[in-house]
Amino acid sequence: MNAPTPMIRLTTQRQIILEELAKVTTHPTASELYDMVRKRLPRIGLGTVYRNLDLMAESGMILKIEVGGTQKRFDATTDNHYHIRCAICGKVDDIDVPVIEELVTQAAAATSYHILGHHVEFTGICSTCQKERHGKAAS
Repeated sequence: MNAPTPMIRLTTQRQIILEELAKVTTHPTASELYDMVRKRLPRIGLGTVYRNLDLMAESGMILKIEVGGTQKRFDATTDNHYHIRCAICGKVDDIDVPVIEELVTQAAAATSYHILGHHVEFTGICSTCQKERHGKAAS
């Protein structure tokens, strides 16, 4: 259901960015990935990481997650899945619920648009922030 994406060459820099992204489930920002990649490629620039992440997202190699007014985050898992964002700290996690494909069918029937996909963002308060809130309330 997604639009065709251009293929890009997997350079050494892109390979290392992809490997570092695949090591984590934290959906890091470009800056966080830059810090991770610099351990292996000390001379890489922040702009290079940003450009490569954008190219890799456009090509479908990775996902760019643009959630409610926060920094863009990146995900090595490219299959359809949902995310949940902490309303306090901004942490983003995968949420293991089935993707509702019928939603696309219903949207297509309700509009003249050609539906490419959909994005559902769940928001909540992560366990760390819940503990901090309860700790402050107890004080």
